[in-house]
Amino acid sequence: MSEALAVISEAEVDNLTASALLASIRSERDTENAAAARQLDIAARWADLHPPESIHLAAAFTTPGSEHEEPIAGEGCPLVAEFCVAELGAVLGISTTAAKKLIGHALELRHRLPRLWHQVHAGMVPAWRARSVAEATIHSVPSLTRDAASWVDDQVSAVAGRVGVAQLDRLVQEAIKRFQLAAPGPAADPDDGYLYVDPRHVTVHDQDVHFAGTIHVEADLDLADGIDLDHALAHDAATQKALGSTETLDVRRAKALGNLARTQTALDLAATAFSSGGRVADEERGGVSRPDLPNLPAAREVVLHAHFDADMVEETTVFGPTGRMENRQKLLFLEQLQSWCGDSRTTITVKPVIDLNQNLSAPGYEIPARIREQVILRDRTCVFPHCTRPARGCDIDHVTAYDHDAEAEGRYQPGPTQSDNLACLCRSHHRLKTFTTWHYAMTQPGVFEWTSPHGHQFRRDRSGTSRIEPEPPARP
Repeated sequence: MSEALAVISEAEVDNLTASALLASIRSERDTENAAAARQLDIAARWADLHPPESIHLAAAFTTPGSEHEEPIAGEGCPLVAEFCVAELGAVLGISTTAAKKLIGHALELRHRLPRLWHQVHAGMVPAWRARSVAEATIHSVPSLTRDAASWVDDQVSAVAGRVGVAQLDRLVQEAIKRFQLAAPGPAADPDDGYLYVDPRHVTVHDQDVHFAGTIHVEADLDLADGIDLDHALAHDAATQKALGSTETLDVRRAKALGNLARTQTALDLAATAFSSGGRVADEERGGVSRPDLPNLPAAREVVLHAHFDADMVEETTVFGPTGRMENRQKLLFLEQLQSWCGDSRTTITVKPVIDLNQNLSAPGYEIPARIREQVILRDRTCVFPHCTRPARGCDIDHVTAYDHDAEAEGRYQPGPTQSDNLACLCRSHHRLKTFTTWHYAMTQPGVFEWTSPHGHQFRRDRSGTSRIEPEPPARP
């Protein structure tokens, strides 16, 4: 029946004129915006139903690498119980972090940006645009007071939310100045303030990996440091060219920066001659050995976990052309891995194949390294619905809790330390499982079925998360 309706609907669209098609898609967009506005309202109502018992149990954003926490909404907004967020996210098919943002934006708009909140529900401003304003006022540095946020609300609502990112940033900065929220810094210059904020930084955008296997790096350096860096890159690039590299200057400078990161492994380049393709050749291919050069130690150790499928072809191991880099959950080409191993002093450790379907076990509560590695490779990420935290940074949880008193009292151990009772959970969702009525079971290796406090069920496997729809009632 649904397929027949789809055919009819498709036929109706095909018969529309160009003007009618534009009117139709405009109507669909209005419907979409109205639905998004209702979702914001429902998210705020969900927060109203779940106040925390104390400030320590309120939902917040954690800052990686520190104990600092940021509230999900600004000053004057009600706090929300930490553990209520995950269920809303799971029902919406989004991560817990995304659900925090949704609730935070809803509360920020309702309590600190009321004019914009009204415009969203009046259909004057789309929800996504209002949420961008809320994001800016929530995470402003320094934080905006209610009066400062109200001033931003006045400015944005006056133009029905039609502000771009740059203009919004200027409004927030103007609010900080108007309400004197910025505390003077120890490096502030009394005349023109050019030393107020030290602009030096180096940012490696390692979450945005290009298909070619490159990432973007940007930096602001001290003048002397920048000139020295430029000279070092120019010298290394010239050395590569003198040794036979035919790559472009930009490529050679980029490789030179990588060499500096490895404590000037350009010295290694002098140990062997470059091939016509720009790679170091070994002695079997006519390279010139330089044993008199020092055997430098690696500047630092970076461990990359690369996974490739392999087959045996006439007693020869043949690797597939593509694999997966576990550290960033990115596609990896075999040629890339080979070039990395060839261009630096790299120690390669090939670990034995672990059968991910084998049910390994160990006595006691502690999880041996081999079982831990198997569970990490099997699960890849935290197994909570829609969570994508890498498994290697997660806790290993006993799905059914281990009973520490069972052995002493001569009872059966309900939660043994074995593969089919272990799963990767990030610290947040580990606490959620421990302290709330969320519960889950492993139905087969790497496949988990979760049940939320309100009875919603989800299946999580290596392909992602899907909703388990309840069985329809049997007909009498």
